[in-house]
Amino acid sequence: MQKIHRAASACPQCGFTLADADGQFGGRELRLRCLADTAGLLRHEERERVEAAMRRFRQRFPQLFVTIYTGALGEAAHLRRFGLWLLNRANFVDMPPGSSNAAGILLTIDPVIKTAGMSVGYLLEPFLEETDTFECLARAHSYFLEGRYADGMIKAFDQLTWLLRKRSQQAKRHPRRFTGHLPPPAPQEVAR
Repeated sequence: MQKIHRAASACPQCGFTLADADGQFGGRELRLRCLADTAGLLRHEERERVEAAMRRFRQRFPQLFVTIYTGALGEAAHLRRFGLWLLNRANFVDMPPGSSNAAGILLTIDPVIKTAGMSVGYLLEPFLEETDTFECLARAHSYFLEGRYADGMIKAFDQLTWLLRKRSQQAKRHPRRFTGHLPPPAPQEVAR
């Protein structure tokens, strides 16, 4: 994960741009659910468990969201590019109004090449480093190897929750260390 300024048109390290990703993956906006299991890795009951874990995450961090994409993407070198592209181009249809992809965390799994990656939106960059996303994936790794994808996804989100709680406490104690900020939680409708 190379940190670049939000307004930068290209990665200063490799020159990669969102236009490059559009050329590789398509320039149109995608309409996806937050759990897009296009590879068909999850059975019905597993899908329900993963969706429940995603809801718990959203309740703990209402200004953030997690999303999962499974599918055959091809070369492992393109997994990060795909994650960047998907977070910038996808319209997640089951998100509450006012949610921003910049506050999203994407778990991508390609079961064909046995690769997983985690991409974070711009608003989370001050709070999550590459070592953090690696730790989340490391918690899921053995489950993914055994084909227990739902268990691995949930373990990754449990670790992510722990890390974000830790970072929020650090941000309260040392706010200057965290140069970015998260948007306030979206107002919630009251059931009548």
